Amino acid sequence: MTRHVERDLPKLVGSLTLMLPGLVIRFGIQAFWFKHKAYRAARIFRRELSRQGLDSTITQRLTDSYLEGSDPFKLLRALR
Repeated sequence: MTRHVERDLPKLVGSLTLMLPGLVIRFGIQAFWFKHKAYRAARIFRRELSRQGLDSTITQRLTDSYLEGSDPFKLLRALR
């Protein structure tokens, strides 16, 4: 059984190497889509805050803190 596993290891490494570019591209597309949705939500958030009568500087700070949590690369760094 050990010999069978040793022969499968290069196949496993090779298949992972072939899959890696596709996974990176998928992650990039998903990160871009996530960021796009976050910016749309931030525009709505900012509009609703200003509609409720908050000052523009406070609205901008709250919106920036809202967007800060939607960076997928910061989320990955936090998981390390």
